[in-house]
Amino acid sequence: MPNAIRLPPVAPSRGAGVSWGRADPFKACHRSPPGAARCGLSLLLLLLAGLPASRRAEAGHESSWYPAFYPQEIRIEAVDQGGAAALLQKNGLHAYVGENPFPSGSLPAPLKSVESLGSYVVATFNPASPSFREAGRRCAVAREVQGSVTGVPGTFVVHPYPVTPYHADYLDHYDLAQGRRRAADQPPKGRPTGEVGARVRAAGRLAEALGRGRWTAADTAWDVAVEEVEAAGLAAPAAPGLLAGLGPPWAKAGWFQAYRLLAGAIQDAARTRRVEAMVQRLTGGPAGDPLERINLERALVGLLGEGCERVVLGYTLRRGTVNDDYSEGIENVGLDSHLGLLSPIFLRTVKLKDLPWNGWLRLGIGARPTAAWNPVAGFADPFGRWVWFAVGDPALFPAPSGASWISNRVTATAAPGGPRAAPVEIPPDALVPAPGTGAFRPVGPRQTAQAKVLYRSRLSAFHDGTRMATADLIYPYAFAARWGAPRGRGGPAPEPAVAESTALMRAWLAGFKILRVERAVKDLLDLKLEWQVPVIEVYLRHGLEDPQQTAAVAPPWSSVPWHVLALMEEAVGRGFAAFSQQEAKRRGVAWLDLVRDGALQGRLMSLAEEFERTAYVPEALKAFVTAQEARGRWAALRQFAQKYHHFLVTNGPYRLEQWSADSATLPVFRDLSYPLGVGTFDQYVLPPKAHLAEAGLHGRTLLLAVTVEKAMRAGRSYTWTTEPLTKDAATEEQPVRAAGRYVVVAADGTVRGAGDARPTADGGLRAELPGLPSGRYTILTAAYLNGNTVEPDVRRLEHRVP
Repeated sequence: MPNAIRLPPVAPSRGAGVSWGRADPFKACHRSPPGAARCGLSLLLLLLAGLPASRRAEAGHESSWYPAFYPQEIRIEAVDQGGAAALLQKNGLHAYVGENPFPSGSLPAPLKSVESLGSYVVATFNPASPSFREAGRRCAVAREVQGSVTGVPGTFVVHPYPVTPYHADYLDHYDLAQGRRRAADQPPKGRPTGEVGARVRAAGRLAEALGRGRWTAADTAWDVAVEEVEAAGLAAPAAPGLLAGLGPPWAKAGWFQAYRLLAGAIQDAARTRRVEAMVQRLTGGPAGDPLERINLERALVGLLGEGCERVVLGYTLRRGTVNDDYSEGIENVGLDSHLGLLSPIFLRTVKLKDLPWNGWLRLGIGARPTAAWNPVAGFADPFGRWVWFAVGDPALFPAPSGASWISNRVTATAAPGGPRAAPVEIPPDALVPAPGTGAFRPVGPRQTAQAKVLYRSRLSAFHDGTRMATADLIYPYAFAARWGAPRGRGGPAPEPAVAESTALMRAWLAGFKILRVERAVKDLLDLKLEWQVPVIEVYLRHGLEDPQQTAAVAPPWSSVPWHVLALMEEAVGRGFAAFSQQEAKRRGVAWLDLVRDGALQGRLMSLAEEFERTAYVPEALKAFVTAQEARGRWAALRQFAQKYHHFLVTNGPYRLEQWSADSATLPVFRDLSYPLGVGTFDQYVLPPKAHLAEAGLHGRTLLLAVTVEKAMRAGRSYTWTTEPLTKDAATEEQPVRAAGRYVVVAADGTVRGAGDARPTADGGLRAELPGLPSGRYTILTAAYLNGNTVEPDVRRLEHRVP
């Protein structure tokens, strides 16, 4: 690789050159336990702003820039149900995720619950049951089971269709979901209501409650099992780390979760092939125009349920418990509609009421950590996910109340894609990793792509004191190609977890080109912050209608430095450990853990020392990293591990400092090079909700009158209020952005039109329907505010074209 493509190195920096004087004030604050004398708020704000000690008296102002997020420390602790109840009531926890700590009644004040999509409740037929090998028999009994269940307020919602109001594509399936509900509500002919002509096994406490004592089949003799399937497991990968990320771009789409939920139960091989072909059209390059895509998604969901091997009864709501005490509680609780509190948005928004700009956040979770802590295929349990969401920093993450994606550490510019978009020419000198080795090679002449995304990433310091460089951004491409792709005839097989988590990235990535390094500056009166911003163009073989979803496929980004990735690679290559639990069991080695495996720590330290002596650089990066830079990286990692006794180095907002078998303590990383500050994601807290005051058709014109339901803060609490939508509506000083959508369904169930309703001058929404042939149609329409698609207010209008 020619040296000309090497970029100028970023000078190592500590707090953008700001001096703390003789003492680090953060350490004094961190040593103060909760409940003891705490640092004064004004003083702490000045310290967080990074003003030099000699200037504090003369500054006369408080900086508006506080890097990282609100709490100065996060402690995560595994607590059982009873222990959580006790700690919550004495302000020992701020939030808890697990079994309801107060199952016998309502939450005592000042505790509150927050809701998100919890699980699907399904009825699965026993493939070994001889009485139900025929689809018609299964479907008849499935309708009986569906008709026998009733809702449980606040816990279980009867909804016999896999696309729910918590999915952004619910409007596209609304008529099908309502039709399935009407069919389930009709009692079976010739059988008393509630009676099921099959042996039903209730798997779990909720299923037992729904069966009301009637489902008593033994584990060894059953025809149908009623059970729960966690929705979060369908939306997100098992391991949320570096390469698995937070799922594919369509992770929160109802059709995709229906596929993950139902496809594995299909018993007919021919139908399975049809299902996989449809999914390939939707994920391997979107099918046709939006109408074709919607019809394909509807057909896929129908085909998945055609044989009734597994049917949906409804869904549950996951409840997280938060402490709303006036002084000791928390506020600003951002919530993901599918992941709840176990999500990036929660940790990036939550703050303590008494100490809004710092404080000690205490989180409880119902299970101890069991998964290894490594950022490739670890953190695969609820405890680990919370740890990773604090120390890791994704390029983008899913919008908490919609299906799009939010820029976090990269900003992306992309045009709407799709199969009808004009091809993009790839520069011949763009690079692409070679499968099996990861070596970067030129794409070559006359290559095209379907989409082009321009990424800008603000570089910051890693926890070991080294500074990010372009090599860190692009190395995951090489890693994925080396460990996720076949290595040629006679070569070792790819690591299954890496192959699965990087499959989409590798299939779509057609090349990347490092264009330049820009400089970003933030002036704060007597303080100036600067960042270097590499600009990288990425070429993809496919594109999506939503540019942010396209940007989420293969961003040039890494939460861990290249030298930590290389250390893990060498540990796996030498047989010390394996990235994933599956591969560790197969090979009879340890599941790679950068923190809690004492035996492995010594081996990793020896590797770091060896690589420091030899200035080791992975083959793929030799054109991007000098020997001097490499030696500095390995020395910094070795010193970090000696000080903190682990190798989990990231560029995230929190750093792992202490841990035990059931806890982890994570102090904030208030380095001024960190480019995000408190309040960055506040707009996603308490999103406004749209209601349709009126929906009507005037010829081919669809008019919607919208009301806004929004939170109004009063001190440390808030109330909900409703007001008409106007063109200048706002909530919490953020403008309210309104959008409407409609779907036109013909009498045969085919979608014949779909589009957006746009704001009018008076605050309403308006759309012109497409020209339609003669016939009767159903118009489904809803409005959304600030991207909030959860539980939309759907209206159904009948329309006749003469």
